[in-house]
Amino acid sequence: MIQSTGSLAPRKRVGHIVKGLTVAAMATMLLASCAGGDTAASGFGDASIQLSWIKNTEFMGEFYAEENGYFADAGFDSVDLIAGPASAEAGVISGNVDIGIGNAISTGTVIANEGAPLKIIGATYQKNPFSILSLEGVGNIATTGDLTGKTIGVQASNQSLWEAFLAVNEIDPDTLTTVPVEYDPSPLFNGEVDGWFSYLTNEGIDAELKGLNPVNLPLADNGLPFVAETLVVSDDAITNDREKLKALLVAEIRGWTDAIKDPAAAAQLTIDSYGKGLGLTIEKETRQAEIQSTDLVVSDDTTTNGLFSISDTLQKQSIKTLKAAGVTITADQLFDMSLLAEVYEENPDLVDYSK
Repeated sequence: MIQSTGSLAPRKRVGHIVKGLTVAAMATMLLASCAGGDTAASGFGDASIQLSWIKNTEFMGEFYAEENGYFADAGFDSVDLIAGPASAEAGVISGNVDIGIGNAISTGTVIANEGAPLKIIGATYQKNPFSILSLEGVGNIATTGDLTGKTIGVQASNQSLWEAFLAVNEIDPDTLTTVPVEYDPSPLFNGEVDGWFSYLTNEGIDAELKGLNPVNLPLADNGLPFVAETLVVSDDAITNDREKLKALLVAEIRGWTDAIKDPAAAAQLTIDSYGKGLGLTIEKETRQAEIQSTDLVVSDDTTTNGLFSISDTLQKQSIKTLKAAGVTITADQLFDMSLLAEVYEENPDLVDYSK
């Protein structure tokens, strides 16, 4: 899906998938791995994280990890938070970044289709934020049954996910009308379509701020659950830079713990510092921070097992969603939760992020 802010180019959320991984990219990663393995916990030097989008509140946990010195506490001289839009998979495979932030669909596709040596080691979002957005009094699509007879705007990059959504809900495509659209939701706001393939933290907030009454039909609650804002790393790093990755996880967890406790402050930090000059508004950033803190980042599983956890059930659901989208892959091929398990075993206080 796409987000846009101000004059920035729109973002392809699921469609931004790495294709045709080159031998050169693989070689770069291998050469980097030969240059060194684990570093002493007291000094990991520099690290880098590829953000999937611009520096807005989507990454408020990363901002707090830096702002509150958690990266430094974990043993890093600096951690470069690289603004997107960019492919998490390409950045990791090239060896340019230690962690890339992506989603299960894009990473699973690259692993299945290209044999990419990658794994997801944690997930910021326990549920994906894709939604069919409508407005009260216009489309008013609150259930899958409400889709009958409606006209839905779907971007080309999200067509396969839309088709998977229809399939898992046993909805005949002939019972509704799908129209190709770009990424500006004006056709929905102007009444040209009844529904819009959207992102919970983007177009729905835009509707609210326009004084409209948004109605969301989240994909995660209607047959297509999968993790998003996932932390993607190389297989080689899991083996040879394990302590470094674990240190990054510790800092990230501490940063997100602070962010979800005070989303308003996280939004203000984004506006004043990390996203300064990007044309962000405090109203939209605050709503995004609130939605993330209450609906996307936390869950019953994270309450029990800690932030970034991906339960066996959620892993299976993500694999099932990938299959519905035409991608065949196993949980073992996509996920490696062993690092996070070690982090929480060694730092049990981090599990209770709400205290």
